[in-house]
Amino acid sequence: MRDKFFLGVIFTFVLTATSCVKTKVPAACGPTPSENQMRVQEMESYAFVHFSLNTYTDQSWGFGNEDVNLFNPEKSDCRQWARICKEAGLKGVIITAKHHCGFCLWPSKYTEYSVKNAPWKDGNGDMIREMADACKEYGLKLGIYLSPWDRNSADYGKPEYITYFRNQLTELLTNYGEIFEVWFDGANGGDGYYGGANETRKIDRTTYYDWKNTYALIHKLQPNCVIWNDGGDRGDLRWVGTEEGSVGETNWSLLNATGDVPWNNLHFGLETGNAWVLAEVNTSIRPEWFYHPNEDNKVKTVPQLMDLYYHSIGRNGTLLLNFPIMPNGLIHPTDEKNAIEFGQAVKESFAVNLAQKAKAEASNIRGNEKDFGAAKAIDDDKDTYWATDDSVNIASLTIDLGKPTLFNRFLVQEYIRLGQRVKAFSVEALVDGNWKEIARATTIGYKRILRFPAVNATQVRFNVIDSKCSPIISSIGIYDAPVFLNAPAIVRNQSGKVSINTNDIGPIFYYTLDGSEPTANSIKYTGPFAADGKVVVKAISYDPTLRKSSPVGEEKFGISKNNWKLVGISDDKATALLDGDPSSVWHQRDLKMPIDLVIDLGSNNSVCGFKYLPDQNKWSSGIITTYQFFVSTNNINWKLVSEGEFSNIKNNPLMQIKSFAPVKARYIKLRALKNTYGDDVAGYAEVDVITE
Repeated sequence: MRDKFFLGVIFTFVLTATSCVKTKVPAACGPTPSENQMRVQEMESYAFVHFSLNTYTDQSWGFGNEDVNLFNPEKSDCRQWARICKEAGLKGVIITAKHHCGFCLWPSKYTEYSVKNAPWKDGNGDMIREMADACKEYGLKLGIYLSPWDRNSADYGKPEYITYFRNQLTELLTNYGEIFEVWFDGANGGDGYYGGANETRKIDRTTYYDWKNTYALIHKLQPNCVIWNDGGDRGDLRWVGTEEGSVGETNWSLLNATGDVPWNNLHFGLETGNAWVLAEVNTSIRPEWFYHPNEDNKVKTVPQLMDLYYHSIGRNGTLLLNFPIMPNGLIHPTDEKNAIEFGQAVKESFAVNLAQKAKAEASNIRGNEKDFGAAKAIDDDKDTYWATDDSVNIASLTIDLGKPTLFNRFLVQEYIRLGQRVKAFSVEALVDGNWKEIARATTIGYKRILRFPAVNATQVRFNVIDSKCSPIISSIGIYDAPVFLNAPAIVRNQSGKVSINTNDIGPIFYYTLDGSEPTANSIKYTGPFAADGKVVVKAISYDPTLRKSSPVGEEKFGISKNNWKLVGISDDKATALLDGDPSSVWHQRDLKMPIDLVIDLGSNNSVCGFKYLPDQNKWSSGIITTYQFFVSTNNINWKLVSEGEFSNIKNNPLMQIKSFAPVKARYIKLRALKNTYGDDVAGYAEVDVITE
């Protein structure tokens, strides 16, 4: 008996000791994020604010010779900007301290081209100081945008400019507290004022800025700061190849540390990359980055902003959302309203995680339930996770909701401190006793959110189909999010027929033609209708089941194109540039630059501007960057009324709108001088005129 007693004590001791041994943590799989990168990834969304002399000249990029005296925002209030960002759920603000024109929003001692010589606050203002103070008050992080390109500096392109550039960087990184991100624009070299030289200067962006030593300076002055750079050297974050607000559905947070980066790697990352470079999705709440009055009715709506959220944060990226500041120094009321409602919509969509009160079981567990069990994926703790044995790359986790539950969103996160692993996964739902696949996707990373039509299920199964290493899942969320209707798109063809449509399935459209706001009691859309001449069309989508309306879609149409004719062009396909359809394109080829496009308007009109929509495929060789625009009453005597550049058109191929003093014209001529590819092609999706 005594021997059995001692054996029992020893057995109990062994069991207790064994249960106290924690299972070994999985080894890292490939590159992992730095602590600085993790902090930014966990911020998820933050703001850009664009404000400069461009704001007063209605330009996208300043030439560098704009008058300092233009800068006088009589109501400027960085506290308003910070409050709006805070209420929109954004965690920081990156301010454009200096854009390409070279004008500085702080009183830099290295240039006279700054606020110290502007009438604003009698030259005693410092917009960066005010932004820093406002961010501190509202609990936001501060970031700095400093353009490496400077179209004002006489030294740009020379070695002396690098010293100037680093001196300004030092001012910004030492005088305004902690900086969470430094943002370097990739645009560089080209036409500029350059201290009065008025010439074109080219640089090699891979060597000119000596990024290695510039980065060392940043790390010395701001050790907790991350660097965004599209200028030829790898930073901590990457551009995603577009400014439209979307990263690839497959998105690896990896690139190679050196070498060129093709567009597909910017957009999708590189599975085999040897450096962690997370994706930052930069886009504006308006079409352009700086404020333009003609975009007051083009502010992104809540449904559009929610799409941005799912296409950025929901695809393993961060969202950098820009606010163009008005000339008075404030964010426009529409931008404010939509941004704050967007923040509320995000909160509402993810307020209740239906998985947190459920039970979870997994097909494979590393060690024991206590350390790496399935419950760790639904415990609302970002530092715990479900993990499988090292040899297991395919596994599943089932969540029992206990009763039929309605949901339409699935969220999953990897524990990326140990690397990004999952290559493909699927989601199934148990509906009426049968398993049904409701979603399938590729990468996960920090966060992946899938949208699908609502299902009513008792269980949900998450399947890892393929993984680089054993999967490590830190969080799973199941949500029943509100459904938003998109504002309808409104187009008019050359014959004057207006069409209204949307990507949503099933809504009814209602519209007005008198400028009033449409409701479910307005004119019901039954098909394309005639609305020739000048007219304002406003329309909504309406879901009678949900009794919900979309935001208002609006288009202002000018004079009819019904009698317009292309002069000297026999190609029938050329009418694509007049058909009102932005997806149809025509190219002029087999000519040498400059290339002229001449249009007969059919009668004399008082013309005060023109519109040019490029090919929406940004890789097209026919996107015009430099232009001249002429008018004539007889197709013989021509008057030049506008010339310049379509700034940033390659990265942001929007409708270009140029205004000028009213002039009588029956004929117009758009002359293409340069394009994005530097070849002899001019492409057009749409061309239009603005009349009084």
